[in-house]
Amino acid sequence: MNISALTTDFYELTMMQGFFKNNYNPKVVFDMFYRTNPFNGGYALFAGLDQLLEKLENFRFSEEDIDYLRTLNMFDDDFLEYLSNFKFKGTLYSMDEAEVVFAGEPLIRIHTNLIDAQLIEGMLLNTINFQTLIATKASRMVIASKGSSIMEFGLRRAQGDDGALSASRASFIGGTKVTSNTLAGRLFDIPVSGTMAHSWIMSFDSEEEAFRKFAKIYPDNCILLIDTYDTLGSGIENAIKIGLEQKAIGKKIGVRIDSGDMSYLPRVIRDRLDEAGLTDAIIVVSNDITEEIIQALVSEEVPIDLWGIGTHLVTGGFQSSLNGVYKLCAKEGKDGNFIPTMKISNSFGKTTNPAIKQVWRFYDEKLGALADLITLDSEKIVEGKDYTFYHPFSETDFFKLKQNKYTSIKPLLSLKMKDGVRVDDKKDLKQLQKIASENLEKFHKSYKRQINPHIYKVSLSRELRMLKRELVSKERLKMEKE
Repeated sequence: MNISALTTDFYELTMMQGFFKNNYNPKVVFDMFYRTNPFNGGYALFAGLDQLLEKLENFRFSEEDIDYLRTLNMFDDDFLEYLSNFKFKGTLYSMDEAEVVFAGEPLIRIHTNLIDAQLIEGMLLNTINFQTLIATKASRMVIASKGSSIMEFGLRRAQGDDGALSASRASFIGGTKVTSNTLAGRLFDIPVSGTMAHSWIMSFDSEEEAFRKFAKIYPDNCILLIDTYDTLGSGIENAIKIGLEQKAIGKKIGVRIDSGDMSYLPRVIRDRLDEAGLTDAIIVVSNDITEEIIQALVSEEVPIDLWGIGTHLVTGGFQSSLNGVYKLCAKEGKDGNFIPTMKISNSFGKTTNPAIKQVWRFYDEKLGALADLITLDSEKIVEGKDYTFYHPFSETDFFKLKQNKYTSIKPLLSLKMKDGVRVDDKKDLKQLQKIASENLEKFHKSYKRQINPHIYKVSLSRELRMLKRELVSKERLKMEKE
C-alpha cells in the first residue's frame, strides 16, 4: 500500500522545485539525531525504524496528490511530472531498532540525492521522534516499577488514531505488557486487555449485581473496579463477596482503583483482601500515573501488582516531543568526492558534526557499555588499541580509554536499505521488546535513574574533532573578511 508523499512540509516541495529548476541535484548524506535526552533522563530507546523503512519503500505521489499540487499554482508541469514518477531509491544506515541511544549520535544516515533527501525529512522525523519518545517513556516506567507489569491504556488520550497506534507499538517495545487498543493488538500482535468501566457498574441496580454478572461472564479475567461509589465501603466489600464466590469455584479476582490516595488505599485494600482469604487477588491502579509516582510508590512498598497507564505514557507527559533533527553532513563536489558540511551556530548545542560518520560502542568484559565514540566513517576502529575520546563541544575536555579497560567494540550504524529496497531482517515486536530489555541491561543503573542520571559519555574521535575545528575556523575567517 502506497504512503502519500504529501506527508512532507510544504517548504520541502518549494525547495525541491528550486533545485529541479536549477538542475542541481547532487548526491548528499543527511544525519538524523536528537539534541538532548528526553524527560531529563540519561538515554533514549530508539524506535520506529521498521515503520520508517516500510514507508520509504511505499512513498509515492498519487494522481490525486499531483492534481492537488497543481491547484496550488506553485509548481510547474515538468516538476509535477518528476514527482509523479518519484520512488525513493536512497540507501539508509541506522542504529538497530530497540537500541539504547544518546544525544548527538547519528541514529540514521541517509545517502541519496538532494531532492529526495528533502522530501522524506518530515515523514522520517515524525516517525522516529514520536516512537522513540514513547518507547523511552515506557522503559522509564518499567524500570521504575521494578518488574511489576505496566499496561498501556492510552487510546482515548492519544493524539489521534495514528498517534494511538504508534504509541501502542512504541510502548510495547519499551516494555509494556498489554494494550487496550484492540486495533493495535491486531496489527502488531500485542496482547490486549480490558475489563470494565464505571458505566458498567452504574448500569445495574447495585454494585454487587454488576460485579456478579461480570464475574459470571468473565470468570478468568475478573478485575472489579471498586471506586465507583465508595472504595473502602461498598466497593471492597462487594469485591470480597464476589471474590469468595469465585474462590469457591477455583477462580480468582482482581480489584482496580482509579481514584484516591494511591499510597493509602492499596495498603488498606490488600489487608482487607488478605483477611478475607483472598491472598491471590491482585491490585491494579490507574489515574494519571507517571514514572515518578511509580517510583515513589514502589519505594514505599505499596502493594500494587499492575499499573494501568494512559495519558502520561502515550503523550510523553510533560515532554511533548523528542527534539530530533535531520541535517546535511556531506554533499557531492564537482569532482565526485563528498565534501563535509556542517551547521555552525552561536549555540554549541546547534552546531552539527560534519562528514559521513559511524558510531562505535565500547564494552567491558561483562558486555557493559562504557562509552560511545563518533568517528569519520573512513576511520578504522579495531580492538587492542588505546582511544582518545574528545568532548563534542569543549576544547579541553577529553579522556583516554586504554586497551586493557575494554574488551569489545561494536559499530552501531548498519545497512538497512539499499537503493530503496529494505535489506535487513524484519523483527516482530516481541523480539524487539526482548532486545530492548537486554540492551538496557548493558548500562549501569546510574544512567537509568529517574532523577539526575549519570551522564553517559558520547565523544568525538580525534579526526572528527580536527575536521570540525577546521570547518568552524574557515567559516569564521570567511565571515570576518565579509
